[in-house]
Amino acid sequence: MSHEISSMAFAGAVPWHGLGNLLAPRQPIDVWAEQAGMAFRILEAPVRYSAKSPGAPTGMMVFPSQKVLYRSDSSAPLSVVSDRFLVVQPQEILEFYRDLTEVSGFELETAGVLREGRKLWALAKTGQSGSLKGNDTMRGYLLLATACDGTLATTAQFTSIRVVCANTLAIALNDGAGRVRVPHSVKFDAQAVKKQLGISVSSWDSFMYRMKTLSERKVKQNEATNFFLQVFKDGIDSTVQPGQERALKAVQALYEGTGKGADLSSASGTAFGLLNAVTEYVDHERRSRSEDYRLDSAWFGQGAALKAKAFENALAMVS
Repeated sequence: MSHEISSMAFAGAVPWHGLGNLLAPRQPIDVWAEQAGMAFRILEAPVRYSAKSPGAPTGMMVFPSQKVLYRSDSSAPLSVVSDRFLVVQPQEILEFYRDLTEVSGFELETAGVLREGRKLWALAKTGQSGSLKGNDTMRGYLLLATACDGTLATTAQFTSIRVVCANTLAIALNDGAGRVRVPHSVKFDAQAVKKQLGISVSSWDSFMYRMKTLSERKVKQNEATNFFLQVFKDGIDSTVQPGQERALKAVQALYEGTGKGADLSSASGTAFGLLNAVTEYVDHERRSRSEDYRLDSAWFGQGAALKAKAFENALAMVS
C-alpha cells in the first residue's frame, strides 16, 4: 500500500478516509489486533556503530544513551529514542477498550497502524449522541493513540463526529477534561488514564451544550469573513499567506452552501456552521498526498491544530 496507513480495520460504515478491513460488529480484541495489523510487539536493542577513525578499537561500539525500536514480526526499524523512552505496545492500545466494550457499552469502530508501526490508534463509539435543530446529529467517540518515534505522547481524547458530513472535532473543555496525555517518560497506566479522563456523560453534555450555543449564534457576513481570516492568518501577522488563499475560498464556499449539512438550520448562517466549514475542509478538502496523510493530520497534526483554533475562535463569539 502506498499509504501512511500500513493497516487498519473498521466495523460498521466505511470510514470517511475509505481505507481498512471490514469487521463484523463487536469482534474480540484478538481479532481486532490481527485485522488492524496490530498483532506485533515493539522490541528494543542498543544502538551500535562501527568506528572508522585511525587507532579506534575494532568491532561494534555501543551508544549507551540511545536505543533502537523495531517490530517483532519483521525486525523493521521504527525509530531511535532515548534509553529512558517507555514503549506503549499495540496490544495495550486495544486492551484499553476491553472493559469499556464488555461492560460500559463502548464499541470499537476503527483501529490501525500509521507509518509502518510508528503510530498506533483505536477509536470507539461511546454510545453518546445528541441532536441540534434540524436533526443535526453528533456522536461521541473515544480515541486512544500513541507513537514510538517521539511525535506523539500517548493520548486519550474524546472526539465528536457530525453524522451528516463525518467531520471530526476534539472535545476540549475549559477545565482540561476530555483529553489525557501520558509522556513516554512515564509508564502508561490504562486505569489511571480512564479515571483521570472521567469517562462519564459530563464531558459529552458540556460539549453538546457548547455546540447548541454555537448553533443559535447568528453570524453576519463580515463576522464570517473575519472568523476565517483569524483562523487562517499566520501568527500575529494580520495577512493571509498566499498558500492559504485557496483554503479561505474553500471554507467560505463550504460555509455558504457547498458543505454537507451547510443548509441545516443548525449550521446555516451560524457560528456552528463556521466551525463545521473548517472541520469539513480539514477532514475532506484540504490538499494531501493521500487520504491517510489527511487522517494523520486531521487527528494528530496541523489539521487538528487548525480545527482546535477554529473551535477556540467560534467559542469566543459566544463568550
